[in-house]
Amino acid sequence: MKRRTLLKTLSVPALAATGVLGWMSAARATNRYYQGPATDHFDGVRFFSPNQPQDKGFMELLRWQLGGGRKEWPESFPSPFRDKPPADVQGLRTVLIGHASFLIQVAGLNILIDPVFSERASPVSFSGPKRVNPPGIAFEDLPPIHGVLITHNHYDHLDIDALGRLWQRHRPRFVAPLGNDAIIQAEHPEIGVETRDWGGSVELGNGVIAHLEPAYHWSARGINDRRMALWCAFVLTTPQGTIYHIGDTGFGDGRIFHAARERFGKIHLAHLPIGAYEPRWFMEPQHMNPEDAVKVFQIVAPNQALGHHWGTFRLTNEGIEEPPHELAVAVRAAEIPPDRFRPLRPGEAWTPSG
Repeated sequence: MKRRTLLKTLSVPALAATGVLGWMSAARATNRYYQGPATDHFDGVRFFSPNQPQDKGFMELLRWQLGGGRKEWPESFPSPFRDKPPADVQGLRTVLIGHASFLIQVAGLNILIDPVFSERASPVSFSGPKRVNPPGIAFEDLPPIHGVLITHNHYDHLDIDALGRLWQRHRPRFVAPLGNDAIIQAEHPEIGVETRDWGGSVELGNGVIAHLEPAYHWSARGINDRRMALWCAFVLTTPQGTIYHIGDTGFGDGRIFHAARERFGKIHLAHLPIGAYEPRWFMEPQHMNPEDAVKVFQIVAPNQALGHHWGTFRLTNEGIEEPPHELAVAVRAAEIPPDRFRPLRPGEAWTPSG
C-alpha cells in the first residue's frame, strides 16, 4: 500500500495530535527549529532521552492502527465542574482546564500550562481528535495571565491559536524547551518565548521559579520534524511549596523521577498523566498508565497528586473512563489513601484545604 493511501486510512490528524506522523522523518535532516552543540540528549539534529527507547517504526505504527481494540468514546462527556477563578490567589489553587491544560494560581501569579482551547487537537480544524467536553474555564473567564509554560509541541499540548489569543489579551511571559520558540514565532512572531534546556530555569516573580526537567517523551508537529524540538516536565518552586507538573512521559527506568526528588526535595503537589496508554506495547515508552503514575507517586512522595491527560481527547485505544478506574485499582493496591491521588475533571479545582 502506498504511503499516501495509508495516511488516509490512518487518520492523519488523529496521529498528528500526538506527533505520531514523525515516523516519516528522514534518518538525517537539518533541524529547522534549533541549532546548538551536541549534548547527552541532542545529537546535533535531534533530541533524545538517554538510555530510553526512541522511535517506533512504520510497521509498528501500522500494527497499532490496523490491529483493532480501539474502544468507542461518547460524543459528549460533560464535566460536572465549571470554574470561574478569582483574579488573585496568594496561596495555591490549581484547576484542570481539560486534558493536560492547567491554571496554577500561586503567590499572586496566574500561570497556564499547555493551554489548549481549540475544538480539536489537530493541525486542521475539520478533522482529528475532537473535544468531548468544553474547557473547564472559558477563555473569557481567565484571570490576568502572567506566565504560560509549554511542555512540548504535540497538538494536544501546544495550541498555536490559543497562544496568540493569550498574547493579545494578557501579554504573558512564555517559557518552553529548546526549539519551541521557532514553532510559536512562525505563527506569532510578536511573541517572545524564553527557552531553556533540561536543568534550566526561569524566574517568574514573587518567589516562583519554573525549572525545566527531563521527561521520557518526544516531539513532532508534522511529517519531517521528529524530535527537533525539546520536551520537558516543569517543577515550580514557590513560597507555597514545590509543584511537579508532567505533561507527557513514560516511566522508563524511573531515574528522572528519583532525580527530581533528589534535586527538589519534598514535593507538595504533583500533576501526573494517567491516560493515552493503550495499546501498552506501543505507548509504554511515551505515556504512563495509572500503575506507572502510582510508581512515580511512590518515588516523589507528594503531599497531593492529581491525575490528568484523560477524558477530553481520544488519542489511543482505552475507553474514556478506564484511566480513573485503573487509577483507583493501582492506588488501592499501593495502599495510598484515595484522596492523596485522584483524577481531575475539567473545571475541577484543588486547594491545599481540599
